[in-house]
Parts: sequence; structure tokens; C-alpha cells
Amino acid sequence: MYIYNVTTNVAEEIHDKWLQWMKTVHIPEMLNSGKFSNAKMTQVLIDEEMGGTTYSVQYTTDSMETLEAYYKDDAPKLRDEANSLFQDKIIAFRTELKVISEQFSVTVKN
Repeated sequence: MYIYNVTTNVAEEIHDKWLQWMKTVHIPEMLNSGKFSNAKMTQVLIDEEMGGTTYSVQYTTDSMETLEAYYKDDAPKLRDEANSLFQDKIIAFRTELKVISEQFSVTVKN
């Protein structure tokens, strides 16, 4: 399993519009590409020197081949849409992660 992580710093003046767009348009489009099985959006809890609010969205995929297909088939259109809507008000960087192990806690009820 692999995670495609996109970390984005969002300027305050477009924050609410961007967040709504992410939840209702962009993340659903990413999932509808068929390349990712789920998405988790988190807020990064640090004070940015440059201001704004930083978020991380982690998209889970089954293989590097699927991720490469996303880069080829879907990424240019989806990135262009974000850039045309928000221009220089967002700064994003992307990271590829390979899941080595995953563990869950077990709650025992008495």
C-alpha cells in the first residue's frame, strides 16, 4: 500500500473557499479517478512563519503503478484546476509514502 501525500499552505483570504472546494470538489474528483481507495484530510498544527493554514491530504493507493497512472492520466488536469482557482494563494508539495506496517489498538470491553 502507498500514500500520496499533498501538503498545502493556504492563505487566510481564500481559506474558507479553498477548504469547501477541497471537501466538495477536489477530494471527490481524486477518489472518482479510481486510483485511490480513500482520503484523509488533516490540519498541520504548527504556526507558519509565512502565515496561512497548512493541511495534509493523504490518498491511499494500491501500487506505484496506480500512482504513476494518476500522474499521467489525472494529475495535470486536477493541478491546473487548483492553480487557476487559487493561483499564488496556495503552496503545495507532494510526498510519496510506502506503508511498511499498520497496527490498530484493540479496545476490550468488560
